[in-house]
Amino acid sequence: MRQLFPAQPEFGLTPIEKIVLPLKSRDELPPILAGLQWIWTHPTLKTEILALLEAKILAGKKATGRTGLDLWQILVLGIVRNGLDANYDRLEDLANHHTLIRQFLGVPAAPFGTDDRRFAHQTLRDNVALLDEATLREINARVAAAGRVVFKKNERATTAPLELKIDTYVLETDVHFPTDLNLLWDAGRKCVDWIEKLHATPGLTLPGWRKAKDWRRRLKSLQRSTSQTVHRSGGPAAAKTTRLHAAVREYLAAGHELATKVSVSLLALCDQPVSLSQWEALQYFHAMLLKHLDLVERRLLRGETIPTAEKVYSLFEPHTEWIQKGKARPNVELGHRFLVATDQHELVQDYAVLHGGAEVDHLLPVADRLLHRYGADQLASLSTDKGFTSASNRELLQLYVPTVVLPKRGKKNATETAHENEKQFIALRHQHSAVESDIHSLGHHGLNRCLDVGLAGYQRYAGYGILAYNLHVIGRELQARARRRVAAALAAA
Repeated sequence: MRQLFPAQPEFGLTPIEKIVLPLKSRDELPPILAGLQWIWTHPTLKTEILALLEAKILAGKKATGRTGLDLWQILVLGIVRNGLDANYDRLEDLANHHTLIRQFLGVPAAPFGTDDRRFAHQTLRDNVALLDEATLREINARVAAAGRVVFKKNERATTAPLELKIDTYVLETDVHFPTDLNLLWDAGRKCVDWIEKLHATPGLTLPGWRKAKDWRRRLKSLQRSTSQTVHRSGGPAAAKTTRLHAAVREYLAAGHELATKVSVSLLALCDQPVSLSQWEALQYFHAMLLKHLDLVERRLLRGETIPTAEKVYSLFEPHTEWIQKGKARPNVELGHRFLVATDQHELVQDYAVLHGGAEVDHLLPVADRLLHRYGADQLASLSTDKGFTSASNRELLQLYVPTVVLPKRGKKNATETAHENEKQFIALRHQHSAVESDIHSLGHHGLNRCLDVGLAGYQRYAGYGILAYNLHVIGRELQARARRRVAAALAAA
């Protein structure tokens, strides 16, 4: 059973709207909490967001059973985690010992004594993961739209039309650099790990694995020696090839021997009380072991070039893409391209995780979503870099957006040169570089490397990160205004 939020604050607890936040702190937490306080006191936004959370988390659930985390608490914890670029260990410490955060969660400041309301590590993991990418996208759209009002010069002023800047960068997955040799080792060690786990399960019998620890040592030793032989330079080429083939054959022989033993164990487990998820996990790593035995043999012994479609860049995050954006450092990034559309106030108005395809193919969907959300009269300009430029994109966008800045790739004719030398075009192109600063700030809100597992976790992590970033930007503006009011009051006194 869950509640939306504590309907009435308990005796001794400060209502969220009355919590006093530090105005001079340079830490990232106070502006984020100021953004959460803004949501709580907004006349409509809190209701809309809680309705979205209720539809996602409480749909089809009975209003009985043990009390779970309030929906507001789940939102706060997810935002704080990404806002501070924290892992769950740090989030557990903050949720249990940070006075301001516990006030926003609606629980007593001290989690010990008669009121022992603590947040367990697994509870945090399970509850923060209840939201999905679609729900967070809806919440982000409402926060970004309402946040525009915060930046009006005064209450009588109209909301300024959007000056959009669109760019992409790589949001990395939490993986190591892949080679077929170390991926083969990953598959082998995980097979041994699962065999050991199942061997220790009461009621299961897996003979022949008394030396499981030795298998792990043997594989690791062969992986290291083979990698050193591959990358070691010097000596005659023929001699190096001979050493390399000998090392690879020894590594593959051990891998094939392990794969055969695991295959026998998989068959033996079919008649034993093992859960389907455990059997499938062992079967997955066994399949990856066989796959990389084949890839290593084809590449290093037969001299084949492995097609990109057959490659896997991580056994644990198989959705990971190998991305080369033409940069010197790093020349290769592992993850997915992440598109962000920011406005003149640094708010992220739209975002998308790009799966394959060229950047030029993803510009119109972003513009279409923003046009449907705000209307054509609310888009003043749109700028990108050359990666998004195409004649069709420019012609379509110019029908709805007054100023479109899409620098042309390659040689330009006289008309195009004159257009790109116009004063407004140059000014907006110079302003476009501000999106790089926004992207850098996203990295401080967890959006440099995703710590969650799986593609769904990756997309959810991105949604939380954008929400934390936007609330930081809004809270920073609210705190700056509060500081000016305090300074004016002190000057008048």
